[in-house]
Amino acid sequence: MTIRVLLADDESLLRMAFTMVLDAQPDMVAVGEAADGAEAVRLARALRPDVVLMDVRMPGMDGIEATARISRDSPSSKVLILTTFDLDEYAFAGLRAGASGFLLKNALPEELLAAIRTVAAGDAVVSPRITRRLLETFAHRLPLGEHPVFDERLERLTAREREVLVEVARGLSNTEIAAELHLAEATVKTHLGRVLLKLELRDRIQAVVFAYENRLVHPA
Repeated sequence: MTIRVLLADDESLLRMAFTMVLDAQPDMVAVGEAADGAEAVRLARALRPDVVLMDVRMPGMDGIEATARISRDSPSSKVLILTTFDLDEYAFAGLRAGASGFLLKNALPEELLAAIRTVAAGDAVVSPRITRRLLETFAHRLPLGEHPVFDERLERLTAREREVLVEVARGLSNTEIAAELHLAEATVKTHLGRVLLKLELRDRIQAVVFAYENRLVHPA
């Protein structure tokens, strides 16, 4: 399968460099370039790329708003946010907007390619622990209060699925969750898959965000 990638960055030289790296791969192709968020949204809708490599700071509509719109309007396209620091507010906002992960702008070409392949395969490129650190760092932006924010989708989960969701939000891997809950790792994967399906989420990163926003877990 050829992975179709849309590049969104206001720096033309950077887009050119990314295009050269992608087109040199036998399993990837750059299908379009956008210089701002609005153009990225339009092209994502028209071209239906597998992955959108999204810069944050662009003129007009920024990468965060573009990510939110692509996640809503073009759900088959996964978004990778480009950031300067691994724990900045843009990475946090991007994950909440629906991105499947983020990359540092100075990532090596092999890291970029591996991340694109991972996201295209349906997984996330940010570990649960990094996501948890992001959420805890920016906890003041989450809905805080004595009572959880009620989301009716929670009622779809069984007690065991809810337990798995909480452990994912704590930053545990599938192997660690299996040991914690005395389950087979394959069973954990099955439960997690059902959690994502019932909550209408893309990946475990969004599951972590969902759990924090609904106060199933609390920032340290």
